[in-house]
Parts: sequence; structure tokens; C-alpha cells
Amino acid sequence: MAESVIAVDLGGTKVAVGVVSARGVVRKRIVEPVDREAAVDQIVRLVRDLDGEARAVGVAVPGLVRRDGTVWAPNLPGWEKIPLARLLKRKLKLPVSVESDRNAVVLGESWRGAARGKSDVIVLIVGTGIGAGILSGGRLVRGAHELSGCAGWMVVTDETNAMTRKSGSLEALAAGPAISRHNDYARAGRLLGYAVANLISLFDPEVVVLTGGVTNAADRFFDDLRWAALERAQPLAAAKVEIKVSTLQTDANLLGAARLALERSEE
Repeated sequence: MAESVIAVDLGGTKVAVGVVSARGVVRKRIVEPVDREAAVDQIVRLVRDLDGEARAVGVAVPGLVRRDGTVWAPNLPGWEKIPLARLLKRKLKLPVSVESDRNAVVLGESWRGAARGKSDVIVLIVGTGIGAGILSGGRLVRGAHELSGCAGWMVVTDETNAMTRKSGSLEALAAGPAISRHNDYARAGRLLGYAVANLISLFDPEVVVLTGGVTNAADRFFDDLRWAALERAQPLAAAKVEIKVSTLQTDANLLGAARLALERSEE
């Protein structure tokens, strides 16, 4: 593998760029607020600021990466069908890999995080929204339209609110904004636990990793989540699965993007 690569974690509000070694060590890092009107040029500038011996670039984006290489990122103006990999490759003169952040996070966790060495993994991201990265038999589960992992749309109760039809049942009731409104971590933990039970029963993972901003307060709801998940999941799968909180947190996105870049550099 290349000695090092550049990894980019592009979010809706900030962008992190780091130099990552072939062993998964983040050696240097720059974090800035996202320039929402000129994010591509910002990425190019930051990569050039860090680029030394890097052989490739990997980018995690907050949205959908289509099979034709274009990106839809609803939090960034004009990013309905942007050919991000092609634009960056042309400007940087380096191989560039682009992946959705939910796919990057599961790659990062399975490489260097709480799911290290595992090939059947689910990472549930709970923050402002809710999504999931899914690894089955060592392969990313993408779906026919690259929409696998839209976990916020899981239905875990008949209850609805004003956001249900816009963002999905689970996200409307158990993501960060809903928890802040109701200040009820036990209820959110239980609903998230039901969602984890569904994921365990469907995919029979070795481990489910929880990450995202809400997990900074995991001590307030993890026991409720775990109890609900193991009570409702398929019993044989429930007896085998591990449920963990990420220790990498946002570094998982950088590491997942780096892993893609390292693999690309070998091709």
C-alpha cells in the first residue's frame, strides 16, 4: 500500500482533511467550517496544504454517491448531481475515491475501530439525522439505488409528528433534535433499540456500533437501547451479537475514506 493518503470528511457544516498512514494513523489534520458556496475549491486547497507523499485521495460525503460517480448532497447548495470525483481528480492530478459518509463510517470502524477485523457489521449513526452503514460478508450493502442504510425511515411505533413524512419515523422521534425537544433519553433509547433489533434480525451482524453526536450522551440511554434490542431481535442472532459505542467517532469517516484511497492506490 502507499505510505500515506489524504482523507476528506465533508459534512454539512465542517470539513476535515487528514493525512492517514497505511496503518490507519491520522498524522496531520485540518478542520474548517464548510464553504457551502465553494466546497470543491476548499477541498482542493486543503488537500494541497497537506499533500506530501500522498498517492491518492478518499472523500466521504454527506449524501448519495451514484454509480455514475455523481454526488447528491442536500445540505450543500447545487449538489444535486455534482461529478465530485472527476472534478477533484482533474484539479489534484491524483486518484480520487468518493463514498457516502455512512459507507465510509462502517469501513473505518471495521478497519480500526470497534468492529476491527469483522466482516458483518452495522454502524448506526445517530445525530441530527439517523443513518446506517452496513457491511455483509465484507462487502458494503448498497441497494439498487444506493439507498441502503436510510435507517431514519424505519418504523418502530405508530406514533407520528410533523417531521415523520419528511425525515422518517425513527429520525423524527429519536434523532438529536427530537431528544432535545422531549429530553427523554429512555424513550429514545427504547425506540433506537427496536431499530437495532430490526437490523440484527435482518442482517445477523457480528457487531452493531453506535456513533454520531447523540452517542456523546450514550450513558443516558445505552442500557435502554441494548435491553430493547436484545429483547426484540431474533433470539439466536441476539445471543451472538455485540452492541458497542464507537471510540473513533468522527475519525471513522476519515479512516473509511482513507481505506478507499489506499485500495485505489493499489489498483
